[in-house]
Amino acid sequence: MARLLWICVGSAVGGGARYLLSGWIPKVLGSAFPYGTFAVNVIGSFLIAVVMYAGVEKALIPPTVRLALAVGVLGGFTTYSTFSYETMKSLQDGAWGIAVVNVLVTVLGCLGACLLGWAAAKWVRGA
Repeated sequence: MARLLWICVGSAVGGGARYLLSGWIPKVLGSAFPYGTFAVNVIGSFLIAVVMYAGVEKALIPPTVRLALAVGVLGGFTTYSTFSYETMKSLQDGAWGIAVVNVLVTVLGCLGACLLGWAAAKWVRGA
């Protein structure tokens, strides 16, 4: 139960950080491209690799702290970080087929789900 609490607290911190960063970046770089989302995804992907390497590969971070950071903070910051980490691990393990399929089905599946959600919302709204 303590782990769940730390994950929930971390999620709040990560979500707040995402909100602040994704709002600040467009003010600096403009809104012609989704720079805020891009920055959050890249930063989150970098940070999850650091946390997982230190926590899993080198055992420098205790499991509860690793979960609070990776699942909580970075999960709240961006779930793209988990996607990136899992794809990277597949590549490192030589499972190139799984990595490629993961990228394709995730990107296309999420884009498709987004389009369907948009269409469903329009339909419910009666537009």
